[in-house]
Amino acid sequence: MQLVFFVALVALASFCQNLTGFAFGLIFVGVAGATHLMDIADAANVACLLSIVNGVSYMRAYRFEADWSLLKPMLISSVLGVIAGVFLLHWLSGNALSGLRMLLGVVIVLCALLLLTQKKALAQPSGPGALWFAGVSSGLLGGLFATPGPPMVYHLYRQPMDRMLVRHCLFAMFVTCSVLRAVMVAAEGQLNWAVFGWTALAFPVVTGVTWWSARHPPALPRKLVEWLVCGLLVLSGLSLLWSGFRAGQPGPVVPDDTMGLASSAICA
Repeated sequence: MQLVFFVALVALASFCQNLTGFAFGLIFVGVAGATHLMDIADAANVACLLSIVNGVSYMRAYRFEADWSLLKPMLISSVLGVIAGVFLLHWLSGNALSGLRMLLGVVIVLCALLLLTQKKALAQPSGPGALWFAGVSSGLLGGLFATPGPPMVYHLYRQPMDRMLVRHCLFAMFVTCSVLRAVMVAAEGQLNWAVFGWTALAFPVVTGVTWWSARHPPALPRKLVEWLVCGLLVLSGLSLLWSGFRAGQPGPVVPDDTMGLASSAICA
């Protein structure tokens, strides 16, 4: 039953990622941690490797064509943000991190509600400054709390852009951040055999769901997809609020989720 649940969870996370362009790590790590399917640090490492598999499979299935005028600042700013987030993680105290996590959770929920109430996309694309701000903010969230998606998702889904292009851009950013994280985690010796075993088991599921989604794209209304995006953003914000609240509560010093986040500072 554990294997069946794992496969179903990977399939669900892959489907939502293919549909919206983000949320694989949010769904997989959140559910795996809540149900104690695996250690939170291992779940983050598995999600990182599977995000790379999912991203590469998606780019092949959908014949990815890069819009470098948009992607270049996205990738540079998000990588810089990730590096800054890692250093900031080691510099801030526990209480400061808890407060910052909760503040960012509130901001993400408010952004999701604003996106939901927006009747239509912006009339004109935002300037390069807004894109760089979203990229650095996404990287900082990835470096600090392993949740890099919300700022860039909010920015791109407000733009007068084709939704397929939005997903392409998000996939490219997450693959880049996931590769960077995988290299750093491997250098620290944190990719154990259990992580590789779970990843190998999920590999055909991720590639199969991605292939099926490309051949049989779900005919969902655009508004429904936007509701799904906003719902996942709200879930991301609430998870930051809850983890910040728990981290701020006094308790015994034991290995817990906080240590898992510290060891998985960068995410896809």
